[in-house]
Amino acid sequence: MNAPRVTLANVALRAGVSRSTASFVMSGRGAEMRISEAAQQKVLKAAADLGYRPNLTARSLRTSKTHTIGLISDAIATTPFAGEVIHGALDAALAHGHLLFVAETAGNEAVEADLISEMLDRQVDGIVYATMFTRYQKAPAVLSKVQSVLINCLDPTSSSPRIVPDEYQGGRTAARALADAGHLNGIYVIGGRHDIPKTPGGLYAGVNRMRGVEDELRTYGAGVVLSYECEYEPAFGYKATTELLSDGHRPRALICLNDRLAFGAYQALGERGMRVPEDVSVVSFDASDLASWLRPSLTSVALPHYELGKIAVTTLLDAPVRKGGESKDVLVPMPLHEGDSIAPVTPVGQIQE
Repeated sequence: MNAPRVTLANVALRAGVSRSTASFVMSGRGAEMRISEAAQQKVLKAAADLGYRPNLTARSLRTSKTHTIGLISDAIATTPFAGEVIHGALDAALAHGHLLFVAETAGNEAVEADLISEMLDRQVDGIVYATMFTRYQKAPAVLSKVQSVLINCLDPTSSSPRIVPDEYQGGRTAARALADAGHLNGIYVIGGRHDIPKTPGGLYAGVNRMRGVEDELRTYGAGVVLSYECEYEPAFGYKATTELLSDGHRPRALICLNDRLAFGAYQALGERGMRVPEDVSVVSFDASDLASWLRPSLTSVALPHYELGKIAVTTLLDAPVRKGGESKDVLVPMPLHEGDSIAPVTPVGQIQE
């Protein structure tokens, strides 16, 4: 049998003060109400001795705040790397004294609608709506009526802040990593900018990463020799690299638009007896576990999963969203994780193919 719940009246009786005095102290308003320091300490000691815990339901009725947040996603919770989004959101919620409810829809719109309704029925203070990768997608209309923040969801009709990776600067970072090692010639791209529905992030990530790559190389008077358009999977990275070599191209550096493409490229280069990085330097994107497992380890521009979750919750709680205005994009930096896949250029063979 559960022990009877300790009430505020119990605390007041133990401390020898009125219930209202105990209430002011436990709500942090003791000094404001000019309650003596001695009385405040009596109340706090009584609460600690009795194991008093405030009634959050009653508090929420008074303040219209439940100190809870909902995070709803399509596949974040069961995605190994994107699961860091949840860790970041949890840490930020904890720092703000909030509890985080997490739910996943598996892309089912009916499930999504039910989950959002459940969150709202529990009177969460706000909702973070996340998609697994950055894409153009309309957020549920009901979110326009509540405090909300979007992660990876580019809805042009929403007034909620959109927290997304800074893919453009990420592209510049990748190109700069090659340029810093002297690679200004013989640079090829595997993945390219394209709109292939099956490719996660293909449109948004591909376009903006390529823009960044091209703009950064242009500052050095350099450019990409050839961009091979393909889906972002190992088999296509292998096929693209094999075809480039079979067509007579001899890349000095490859920019692969994600780590899975780089994995395929490594295999194709190895079959041709070409070494990374001695013969071909490689830089990639995502900084997944795959990047560290490859040999040599892959230099990769990281997707900032943890920071996306943390910034989303912080944005939701620190700067309440004003509905009806224009949305605000919060671009999260993508840091470079250095591996061993880039070698300095040697004087021999510096000819653009």
